[in-house]
Amino acid sequence: MGIWIMMLFFDLLIPGLMLLCGWMFRTAPPEQINNWFGYRTKRSKSSPEAWDFAHRYAGKFWQRSGIITLVLSIGGMLLLLGKGDTAVSLGGLGLMLLQLVPMLAVIPITERELKKRFDSEGNSLSGKTP
Repeated sequence: MGIWIMMLFFDLLIPGLMLLCGWMFRTAPPEQINNWFGYRTKRSKSSPEAWDFAHRYAGKFWQRSGIITLVLSIGGMLLLLGKGDTAVSLGGLGLMLLQLVPMLAVIPITERELKKRFDSEGNSLSGKTP
């Protein structure tokens, strides 16, 4: 049971971080464009408007996918309850690897949306701030 509890804890870390960072990006994103904290890509740093949009969009994505990943991870771990240490370890590791998909998918998805809305200099393509 000890290994199961440990793997459950580890399997809740990535969804928990996605929820926390998603909430931070949506409610209190970094005010200034910087190279140390935030959603930092060339396109997101092209203008203050692109910076703000990228944080709101990525935050929303991470919050939604964090909730889904959290529920699926708890369900997956419940299926492993009572199994042997090897099954729990491998199953928990598999869940963590699957969690990386939505955690990293935020980058190409947010970049696609930035490309739709902003030119390479960060100017809004719709003529108004999103």
